[in-house]
Amino acid sequence: MLGAAGLPDVAPSGTRKLTDDILPIDSGLLERFRSAGTRIAWRPATGGATTRPRRRARIAHLNDEEARVESWGRAPGGGLEVEAGPVGALLVLLEIDRRGQLPRLESRESGADPAFPRGAVRAVWGRPGTASAGPTVRDLVELARYALA
Repeated sequence: MLGAAGLPDVAPSGTRKLTDDILPIDSGLLERFRSAGTRIAWRPATGGATTRPRRRARIAHLNDEEARVESWGRAPGGGLEVEAGPVGALLVLLEIDRRGQLPRLESRESGADPAFPRGAVRAVWGRPGTASAGPTVRDLVELARYALA
């Protein structure tokens, strides 16, 4: 698999993908994502936008980038809404990896929600939904690569 945007190759060619294909990425890249997840520093989201009722709001910081994260509910339901960007994409992928199932993905335009002025990605588990024009898992993988730099 070739590295994107100047990132090094993460696995030799011919490497197997995850057997259950929950995350359609090479196992070497998945390990890099998991490793980055352990380096995320968390702090409460204070000031600015108001958190919706029954949601937990935090700020994730990794490699000089931050993303607001709001989560709600518990597995197998609930969801996660993250600020659009590399760290937010990484967080959604890590949650998919943790839960072992794909969510319904939706996107929010920048400026549509004061809590997420740069736009957001919402992942919702446990509720069937209609197909949307939201991001794909592949889109999140490509964006999350930038969080590794």
